[in-house]
Amino acid sequence: MKQKILKSNLIFTLLSIVIGFIIGAIFLVVAKISPAEAYGKLWHSVMDKPKYWMWTFTYASPLIFTGLSVAFSFRTGIFNIGAEGQFVVGSLAACVVGILVDVPAYIHVPLCILVGALAGFFWSFLVAMMKIKRGIHEVLSFIMFNWIAFYLSNYVVNLRAIHKPSSEATKDVMDSARILFPKSLLKLVECKAANWGFVMAIVAAIIIWVIIEKTTLGYKLKAVGSNNSAALYAGINSDRSVLTALGISGALAGLGGAVQVLGMAGRLSQFAGQEGYGFDGITVALIGGSNPIGCIFSGIFYGAMKYGGTKLTMVHAPSEVVNIIMGCIVLCIAISPGIKMALSRLGKKGGK
Repeated sequence: MKQKILKSNLIFTLLSIVIGFIIGAIFLVVAKISPAEAYGKLWHSVMDKPKYWMWTFTYASPLIFTGLSVAFSFRTGIFNIGAEGQFVVGSLAACVVGILVDVPAYIHVPLCILVGALAGFFWSFLVAMMKIKRGIHEVLSFIMFNWIAFYLSNYVVNLRAIHKPSSEATKDVMDSARILFPKSLLKLVECKAANWGFVMAIVAAIIIWVIIEKTTLGYKLKAVGSNNSAALYAGINSDRSVLTALGISGALAGLGGAVQVLGMAGRLSQFAGQEGYGFDGITVALIGGSNPIGCIFSGIFYGAMKYGGTKLTMVHAPSEVVNIIMGCIVLCIAISPGIKMALSRLGKKGGK
């Protein structure tokens, strides 16, 4: 029983969250701000009203998608640090189609979502091909591709057919491309940005869980990730597995970009710096234990922190404290394998 507790990822995740909030409180005290007041505001800004819950789900939607993207690649032994670029090209593709294509909503919405997923798939697939054909490490390629996506997006945003005059953003996507709730439901939940993205994210998480845990494809991908040499010996094509894993991973991040543009944003702004949704996906995946279902809960948690963090200025607390907390949580989770190993050894010695 004791060994099971020591090996439990959930226990270490919860402990990491507690440590993150404690360190955040220390920084608040140093800044002469009451942690109780700041955390109280954070809590009430998320939990007090149903509309706050809806805003949390809206913030969480793209984070769940990028978290799924990173988690899926983690489970298959590949580090997808390129979810940021895949998210950007997915949002860009969905935005362009949402602006330029004029078709009924029942065609427009699926088309925008499809091109967003395909853009993310293509962006990741290119890196997979470079890894397989030229042996170029995916981490290096993904970092470069993130910046290419960044500047490509800024270029397209400023094209005459796309750009909105006297602004630093595109035109709004057509209403037929939006995935917002019906107006009557928007009034009911009191959240003007409430959309179907969260439902789509949950469906995607369930599908990815089924693929990983219940299909032959998932077994092959996990086998390659666990031990490439053993997978080759068993007759599994590792190159094809890498292409499949990175392709699906990229499509998930692209979906996140499409959901963000078609849901909450409605347009694409010129970037002054990388938005960070792809990098936030790494945090979501780590907190969720690289489990697709875990990514739903960790995405909601991070979404709540991001939304609640926007209200901290009302008590004169810096919203950056959320980044400190999340950074500490990730750090603690990252070092948890070493802690588990040390505790396991101590437990064995104590049992002798």
